[in-house]
Amino acid sequence: MWEKAELLLLVICANGAPILLDKALGPRMNFPLDGALKAWDGRRLLGESATARGVMAAVIATAALATLLGQGPRTGAVVGLLSMCGDAFSSFVKRRLGLAPGEKATGLDQVPESLLPLLAVAERYGLTWTDVALLVLAFALFDMVASRVLYRLNLRKRPH
Repeated sequence: MWEKAELLLLVICANGAPILLDKALGPRMNFPLDGALKAWDGRRLLGESATARGVMAAVIATAALATLLGQGPRTGAVVGLLSMCGDAFSSFVKRRLGLAPGEKATGLDQVPESLLPLLAVAERYGLTWTDVALLVLAFALFDMVASRVLYRLNLRKRPH
């Protein structure tokens, strides 16, 4: 049970680290993952909030937390990287749907960034499909509540 809670903490860390680093650094070293390229539909591939700095923050912070939890830095780095891959996927889909950067898309904003890393470590941690589904749901609920709190604390630009 504790390992599942630790995995949830790692996913939370991976998704929170870029937000906190953005608040600390502002626009410095904020290079877009998509290089500001546009897709066939004239919209950005990912958008301005998907940055190399955010990916690095997620990987490093999650690797550090995993090490502190005794899970090893490799596990943390995998969770951090795949969380950001899921986030980039969400951004790509949201741009194709015509949603503005930062616009709320419940489910799409939480599922890929928690599902990808959990699937990657599922075998190692003996997670069942039910475990994965419950952890994704727990992350989604946490994210929805934490987003509002972070917004009120001025750590997030939008309440979602």
